[in-house]
Amino acid sequence: MGTRARLCALDELDTGSSRRFDVAGHRIAVVRIGDDLYAIGDRCTHQDVSLAEGDVDGDDLTLECWKHGSLFELETGVPTVLPATKPVPVYAIVSDGGDVFVELP
Repeated sequence: MGTRARLCALDELDTGSSRRFDVAGHRIAVVRIGDDLYAIGDRCTHQDVSLAEGDVDGDDLTLECWKHGSLFELETGVPTVLPATKPVPVYAIVSDGGDVFVELP
């Protein structure tokens, strides 16, 4: 079983955007779309750039790498557009009592 770590208050996350967190050696991009939260690895697998700086597509539930345009599914971490071919990790994330927590391995 993993470790639960607090990231921030829920109201600190804007809907339709992403934010980077560094927690216990993990670089995580957290995305809020309405009441739904997603947490994926923040390093693009094509080139080591921050995914949290990319655009969120709330309809397709993807996060775009700003550097070369790869799209990563928020639910699975799988890239759907080249040049990235390897998935990023996904993390369990919950809102509890107005705070946001991520489950780390």
